[in-house]
Amino acid sequence: MSNRSVGIKDVAAAAGVSVTTVSHVLNDVAYARVGTETRERVHEAAQRLGYGPNRLAQALRTQRSGMIGFISEEIATTPHAGRIILGAEETARARGYNIMIINSTSNGSQDSRESDVADLLDRQVDGILYATMYHRKLAVPKNLAGVPAVLVDSEDISHSVSSVIPDEAGGARLAVQTLIDAGHTRIGMINNTDDVPATHSRLKAFKDTLADAGLPFHEELVHSELSEVPGGYQAALRVLESSNRPTAIFCYNDRMAMGAYRAAGKLGLRIPEDLSIVGFDNQQLIAENLYPSLTTVALPHYEMGAWATKNLIDAIEEKTDLQLLTGQPTVLPCPLVLRNSVASPRPNGDSSSADLSTHTNT
Repeated sequence: MSNRSVGIKDVAAAAGVSVTTVSHVLNDVAYARVGTETRERVHEAAQRLGYGPNRLAQALRTQRSGMIGFISEEIATTPHAGRIILGAEETARARGYNIMIINSTSNGSQDSRESDVADLLDRQVDGILYATMYHRKLAVPKNLAGVPAVLVDSEDISHSVSSVIPDEAGGARLAVQTLIDAGHTRIGMINNTDDVPATHSRLKAFKDTLADAGLPFHEELVHSELSEVPGGYQAALRVLESSNRPTAIFCYNDRMAMGAYRAAGKLGLRIPEDLSIVGFDNQQLIAENLYPSLTTVALPHYEMGAWATKNLIDAIEEKTDLQLLTGQPTVLPCPLVLRNSVASPRPNGDSSSADLSTHTNT
């Protein structure tokens, strides 16, 4: 039977329930008291008969379009961050919503951001996700006020819009603790120069983790550069040419880690035999293809997109109040991804060839 020939009465008859029950189940009515077995029977009957709710009739009844606006500040053109969109899209589709994306730029003016929001509102979206390429604080467009909205990978400086961000400090602690657990006591760090939350929180976590382990912090073993491959190379050279050369380096991100690999090669140091390296971000095209593969920390891009979309839809459907989440951003964990760039140091201060991690844990 085609969708057009099947009605809600047919589904009710096939499932052995009332039309009202079918309506409550398929529209996910919050107050409906329908048992799990009955819900499963209704969904099975609807799927078997090829029945889907009439989107136009649904929109007229609920005053909702079933569309979510997604403003992407360069997310759509950034491969490793694109999983934010995937998490949002898959979560939205599972709830019967579609996503409309506008790709913006991270250095756009406030007027251009408000124009993006206006374009989405003109298309009757039910709510808006606003995602940035990297974790930062921003002034949200003024016309976002009053619209169900969630920021992804960013924080509202006025704390008026709910947001979800990665646990920068927790991820950095995992990275540094991995090196400490391997037996390293002289650990360097190459950091970013940009004034963004990750720069400060990852450095603080680095210091705190050393302190918790009773290890000294050596200022000369920390250098900052632009967070790209050349910056990582220059910063790592300065760290490795120190008279108190470290046996391990924690890198601000995987691109800087690639630069650190090049610096180690220039100095004749083997990874991980002579130098252990841990990165951050889990940019798979980099981390999996360096030799040896890079142990790193993953940003929860997919999870942030999914969390933001779930909570946005819950707010649209009046199942939750996003204002309850505006005081502080929701923080999601950054898991460690173990690969092959960490080994235990040798007793004489060099490092042994004992490989700590020969598998990937994602």
